[in-house]
Amino acid sequence: GNIFVVSLAVADLVVAIYPYPLVLTSIFRKGWNLGYLHCQISGFLMGISVIGSIFNIAGVAINRYCYICHSLKYDKLYSDKNSLFYVILIWVLTFIAIVPNLFVGSLQYDARIYSCTFTQSVSSAYTIAVVFFHFILPITIVTFCYLRIWILVIQVRRRVKPDNKPKLKPHDFRNFLTMFVVFVLFAVCWAPLNFIGLAVAVNPDTILPRIPEWLFVGSYYMAYFNSCLNAIIYGLLNQNFRREYKRIIISICTAKIFFQESSNDGAEKIKSKPSPMLTNNNQVKVDSV
Repeated sequence: GNIFVVSLAVADLVVAIYPYPLVLTSIFRKGWNLGYLHCQISGFLMGISVIGSIFNIAGVAINRYCYICHSLKYDKLYSDKNSLFYVILIWVLTFIAIVPNLFVGSLQYDARIYSCTFTQSVSSAYTIAVVFFHFILPITIVTFCYLRIWILVIQVRRRVKPDNKPKLKPHDFRNFLTMFVVFVLFAVCWAPLNFIGLAVAVNPDTILPRIPEWLFVGSYYMAYFNSCLNAIIYGLLNQNFRREYKRIIISICTAKIFFQESSNDGAEKIKSKPSPMLTNNNQVKVDSV
């Protein structure tokens, strides 16, 4: 199941590589001065990241559900070949889901959030479809999977079904808990923006003027911040990630110390090196510069 976690990490990194630096540039310049093409690419990649995240979270939930609730079938369902196919399918569906934005013309610059992003008021029908297929439906699937897992966890803890011997070791439970928290925070961070979009799509003329700017901007940056949270969650809840974080930090600090010591040693050698001006017969030979 680690391949799904890696895929989710890629979805988070997509926005850090291209769209977020452009957003920062727009903030510093107090407007978008990068042209139409960069605006479309930035909005497209932002959508790829968002939809890729929710689809990958759904993929993780289904994977955990099969692993814990249907452990006897898991190895067959999630062989290396099948798992790779599922990840590729997730990204193909993500790409298909974001392409209509290019034809609807919904990727536009919004001065309130200094970003080129999905504009909810362009098409009511398309906005409703986006909220349903890209948020409500995946959230429903994930909720079902985790609800079934929690029911099994409670049954195992109460020893209701001891004969079934479900595949639920402490290590598996910690991994499940980590991904469950990832899902909950994603839903919390993205729910306000999606509900605003749904309300605007239902009645744009009435609802849109009534939405305070601070609420709209806050919901957007709350959603953006979600891309930063997953790595923190992994570090807080997963011992393997904490150990690797510690190893990376120690390696970086060790490299810095080694570099500093090497520089100091080089300086000391230069200072302690005998002067080339001393000759064998103790005469000083000075070259003109």
